[in-house]
Order: sequence, then C-alpha cells, then structure tokens
Amino acid sequence: MDSFLVILVAIMIVIGSAFTLVAALGLIRLPDVYTRMHAASKAGTLGSGVVLIALGIEAGDTGTLTRALAGVAFFLLTAPISAHLLAKASYAVGYRLSEQSVIDEMPKQGSRINSAEK
Repeated sequence: MDSFLVILVAIMIVIGSAFTLVAALGLIRLPDVYTRMHAASKAGTLGSGVVLIALGIEAGDTGTLTRALAGVAFFLLTAPISAHLLAKASYAVGYRLSEQSVIDEMPKQGSRINSAEK
C-alpha cells in the first residue's frame, strides 16, 4: 500500500506541475491582460491545488492533510474573485482588449444610465 501512495503522489505532482507550466506559458504567450489573467487563475489554481493535496497525502499526517485541503479551498474561493476584480479594474483603467478579441461586451464607463435618471 505504501508504494501505491508514493506512485499516486508522484503522479499528482506531475499533473499539478503540468497545469502550473501551462499557466506560466499562458502568461507568456497570450495577447492581453484579460486572457493572461484567465490562464493564471484557472490553470494555476488547479496546479497548486493538486500539488497541495499531494503534499498532504505524502505527509501522512491528518493535520497536514487538513491544512492542505484548507489551502485548496482558499485557492478555489479567492482566485476567481481576485481575477474578476483585477479584470474589472484593468478595464476601468483602460487596458484594451487584443485585436484578436471578437467583441467587447462591457459598456463604456460614461454610457451607463441609472434607472433613477430615466
């Protein structure tokens, strides 16, 4: 059973490292801040989470596994929210979409009309 856990942990570390590598390549290769943020938040979170779970299993301690699972839950709760807020702030400051983007669905800042103003 011990060799099974070692193989499982090794496979999980390789998978987590692969997802982290994909996130790093996304940061380098993607054209604008919005797609880069998407790569970092999705693939980076998954890669970090899998590596953390592998660490918790390898430690063999219930306390370490619990803390690793809490770290994964923290990543899953905070990464999408922080990426959304960073993208919203980037758009508000004026970072443009790439020319490869098909459509900009966000309204311009001055074109919003309050329901009270109608």
